Amino acid sequence: MMRTPVLAVAVTALLLVVAGCAGHYAALDDTTPTRVGGDTAGGRYAMAQDRPPSRTITADQVQDVVPIYEPPSRGGNSDYTIGGVRYQVMASAEGYRAEGVASWYGEKFHGHTTSNGETYDMYQLSAAHTRLPLPTYVRVTNLENGREVIVRVNDRGPFHDNRLIDLSYAAAVRLGFADQGVARVRVEALPRNQHASAAAAPARYWLQFGAFREERTARQFSQQVSTELGQQASIEEEGGVFRVRMGPVHLSRAEELQRSWQGKGNDKPLLFRR
Repeated sequence: MMRTPVLAVAVTALLLVVAGCAGHYAALDDTTPTRVGGDTAGGRYAMAQDRPPSRTITADQVQDVVPIYEPPSRGGNSDYTIGGVRYQVMASAEGYRAEGVASWYGEKFHGHTTSNGETYDMYQLSAAHTRLPLPTYVRVTNLENGREVIVRVNDRGPFHDNRLIDLSYAAAVRLGFADQGVARVRVEALPRNQHASAAAAPARYWLQFGAFREERTARQFSQQVSTELGQQASIEEEGGVFRVRMGPVHLSRAEELQRSWQGKGNDKPLLFRR
């Protein structure tokens, strides 16, 4: 994650990952977490502790996220209290830059609700931060190897004094520290002029409306999306997760579909490029 050395490395890596991921919270209201590292939130999670995914991926299998302008999410942007500590959400991410330790979170939280009401997919490029507005696009650079990736912050955490950001498993793979569990990173909010423009984009954009563990639920949701938007959605299964998606479309059409779906009272679907 020669026989004995490999096993020892795997066990060490697993312990580091568990240590890196423990203590993460999500789906927060103004005062109380509904998810805690020890799973005291009413047995919401099937796993007592986080762990690496049973299906691993390589860096070239991770799909880039497309930075676009998005208004603040309806959920997850109020100040909140965790463990007696009051966190004040930033009014703007403009100019944000910080260095610190990154960890990542995986299987335990996969398919569950993020702080802004979306669905956490550990195979997409996302992140959790205690104070950045949701959503915010940031560039994360691994200071140990120079690798960098753009992620979309849509969750809250990590709640450790020595941790700056909690990344999805996919982001950790791209940055080259999935096996170690933690890495020293630089986090920079993307300026607005680096967000994608609808003008020059090819028709290689997709929307993801949800991810489900049950195929039947995914098919029902796919039919709902297709009916409400007047365009056929599809289901892609990988690793036992059924994703409801639509595409490929031009960026301008993708943004139009996002607005239409959100205008019906739904959360904004994830936009990504292939």
